[in-house]
Amino acid sequence: MSDSREVPPGLAGAQAIPPGPSASGRESGLARAAGIVSLATLVSRALGLIREQIFAAFFGAGFAVDAFQVAFRIPNLLRDLFAEGAMSAAFVPTLTQVQEREGREAAMRLANLVINFLLVTVSAVCLLGILFADRIVPLMAPGFGQVPGKLELTTQMTQIMTPFLLLVALAAAVMGVLNTRRIFFIPAIAPTMLNLGLIASGFVLAPLCPRFGLQPIVGMAIGVLLGGLGQLAIQLPALFAQGFRWRPAVSFRDPGVLRIVTLMAPAAIGLAATQVNIFVNTFLASLLPQGSVSWLNYAYRLMIATVTLAEVSRHAARREMPELKRTISFSLRFGLFLTLPATMILIALAHPIVALLYQHGRFNETDSLQTAQALWGYAVGLSAFSAVRVLVPVYYSLGMTRIPVTISFVTIAVNIVLNVALMNSLQHRGLALATSISSVLNFVLLFEWLRRKIGPMGGGVLARSAGKIFLASSLAAIGAYAAAWGVERSLGLTSLTARLAVVGAGLAAASLVYLAAVLTLRVQESGPFFAFIARMLGRSGSRG
Repeated sequence: MSDSREVPPGLAGAQAIPPGPSASGRESGLARAAGIVSLATLVSRALGLIREQIFAAFFGAGFAVDAFQVAFRIPNLLRDLFAEGAMSAAFVPTLTQVQEREGREAAMRLANLVINFLLVTVSAVCLLGILFADRIVPLMAPGFGQVPGKLELTTQMTQIMTPFLLLVALAAAVMGVLNTRRIFFIPAIAPTMLNLGLIASGFVLAPLCPRFGLQPIVGMAIGVLLGGLGQLAIQLPALFAQGFRWRPAVSFRDPGVLRIVTLMAPAAIGLAATQVNIFVNTFLASLLPQGSVSWLNYAYRLMIATVTLAEVSRHAARREMPELKRTISFSLRFGLFLTLPATMILIALAHPIVALLYQHGRFNETDSLQTAQALWGYAVGLSAFSAVRVLVPVYYSLGMTRIPVTISFVTIAVNIVLNVALMNSLQHRGLALATSISSVLNFVLLFEWLRRKIGPMGGGVLARSAGKIFLASSLAAIGAYAAAWGVERSLGLTSLTARLAVVGAGLAAASLVYLAAVLTLRVQESGPFFAFIARMLGRSGSRG
């Protein structure tokens, strides 16, 4: 608890730094960067939905998909905590500081040492994961042992997919270097390679597996490895273009490497809350009726989060506290502008959206209803999921590690209590809702403690914006539900054409109502967003 009185080095002096030349220009730049990342993320999410449709159509929700999701959860959890979570939270701020203070050459040297450090350490972790998979899997999904063959299939796919952790750890390190160099699109588009690998595997590898005595779902596990390889490979040309040259040098005593390693453990715990909660959900869902793991996963895949790590880290590295506060405030408000309407629309259109995306082949009406109900629970925490990813890296950029660690432990404990309290009455729906409630608590605690550490961060402005955005989002959701209900009443929800019409009508109505509402309410965050859209349209028009 000593962190409650800590003051980051240089904080007092930083308060006296005058504001940058243009706060609005900085916000516009942040919105532009967020727009670029969002565009790449949109492509990735679209391919991710196609991937999930393949899973749903080919394998449904049950034996095979449950086994795959648990097997993938192990390397995916480690990826989120260490590769793309803690490693990024520790690596990006440290690399940014080295680049700001010592120059580009020193930063590239540190990047090389970190990549080699990952090659050595993560390879060892992967080897242990493969060797002890038969002991780890029963701990992850104890309920699988009651279904013949399910535990064995999960163990087999775990061993196949474990090396994915190494590939994605290296990809995350490359992403950190490129983001520090203000290159966002290529790293943001890289995750699409995983989706492409799985999509291709669904059509090519899965049908071939039975010829070799393997379950078709095993082909998807191989696709994970191919996707991880692609995620790394697509970023390498951009990395080399920045002057990076790999050298076989390893140092466990380099100050930069030591700082990153020192920060990774608390950073992993600080970022762990959501991922550990999902891990707990998987564990408990394995004890519920078969298909519960799949329903939760399909619902979780429909959520979107936005991260502004590189921009926040840059201001923290320079101790530009006024700019840092403005960036945090705008990032949170801009995140609400994007995620609150998504939350309300997902709640309003959950069933038709799930039916449209997943209800094909072996994925039936019951699966759609169960997945939609899980989606309601997850959607409640969508904005909080996004906001936590903005706030946690700030603590590590400022050298404050104990606070997010403590809050993470509190959040995980609360989630477990809520899971136990809700899973009997609400089944898998209760697990999703518990995760969302815990994420909201996580955000509230992180925001309040950060405000105490660095001073006011525009909480009043945030509250007013949140109120306006919530009102606009609620109106959009009402419009979406009314339009979708009208079309569904006429066409039903059985055919693909009817589902497209229902979802299309709902989304069109929601877009029009939200646009009108934010303009009428004068939502400030809409300005940079619409300016970015106008510039994109202008460029497209000039090219035409």
